[in-house]
Amino acid sequence: MPDLVDKELIEAAKDAIRRRYRQDWHTVGAAVRMTSGRVYTGVHLEANVGRIAVCAEAIALGKAISEGDEEIDTLVAVYHPRPVFVYQEIRVVAPCGMCRELISDYGPSAKVIVPHDDGVATVQIQELLPGRYRRPSQ
Repeated sequence: MPDLVDKELIEAAKDAIRRRYRQDWHTVGAAVRMTSGRVYTGVHLEANVGRIAVCAEAIALGKAISEGDEEIDTLVAVYHPRPVFVYQEIRVVAPCGMCRELISDYGPSAKVIVPHDDGVATVQIQELLPGRYRRPSQ
């Protein structure tokens, strides 16, 4: 059963990408609320070499951890469409597989806002990454 959706967090992510959108360079924004209540945002970084990119979720989480804020409460990512697309609304997107791993490593009880049916829902990270990788015990 999805939790209530954190609309303020979605707006923080949308605001981050609205301010920093640059076609083919910055198209995804993210916001993470830590258990402290502080919110950190980021935009994804693209490079001329197509295989080099850093996701917005990783940027936002890195900012939080750099500030000493280490416990994730809720995270959301949003996508800014290109100007040529008919549908121009910035929308919530699910985190990629690498970000799911990152979120689950740094916040095993974190919540993530994702697209769901005709809207969005808040789910536990474990729902997005069942059977995640764990290092073998020594």
